Amino acid sequence: MKRLPFLAAATALFLLFSIPMNAQQPEPLTKRQQALVTISALTAKGDLLKLHDALGQGLDNDLTINEEKEVLAQLYAYCGFPRSISGLTTLMKVVDERKAQGKHDALGKDASPITSTEPKYERGKKNLEKLTGKPETGPKTGANAFSPEIDVFLKEHLFADIFERDVLTFQERELATIAALVSLGGVEPMLQAHLGMGLNTGLTEAQLRQVLALEEKSIGKQEAEAGRAVLTKVLEAKK
Repeated sequence: MKRLPFLAAATALFLLFSIPMNAQQPEPLTKRQQALVTISALTAKGDLLKLHDALGQGLDNDLTINEEKEVLAQLYAYCGFPRSISGLTTLMKVVDERKAQGKHDALGKDASPITSTEPKYERGKKNLEKLTGKPETGPKTGANAFSPEIDVFLKEHLFADIFERDVLTFQERELATIAALVSLGGVEPMLQAHLGMGLNTGLTEAQLRQVLALEEKSIGKQEAEAGRAVLTKVLEAKK
């Protein structure tokens, strides 16, 4: 009977060292990233009451005022000026209220000047290639072929004018975009593309599932389930 404690200890040590040394738990989204997701989802939905609280929580979780301004400005490209400007107006109110409460929120950095002399279309094209991991070669297809103007707007404005601003990283911009598209609903092809871009920026499957869990909590189960169905397709295509 005296050997039982020794055997138990030996078994515990065996189990401990039999776990692969490289086995790691998936890294969850930081509180800062979670705030970006919730802010973007609520902006796209137009729920200004909840957005008011989410913007304050984002400032409490290390987002700067300029970073919140940046994400709200970016979202006009996905959910229109009315949602974007309403979000910015809400942020103005939040900042003023927090000042009155004696809170000193960090303004954060401004976007660095773009010094490249390369044509804007080419810059946007290269940024899109970084996001998709695919070269932009061959003839245009789909909507870009049907409307060459939209191809120019996307490359020059969205992926050069907006995505090239360094207030947010590509990964942060993809988090915001994915959250907004899930919230909007009915835009599955674009959501599928941006989920793929999110993975290419280093977001993991676990983190994207966390995005959808946050969507379910802040927006609704129907939108989250639709997003999960699209994510399943993206992951299956990568196998």
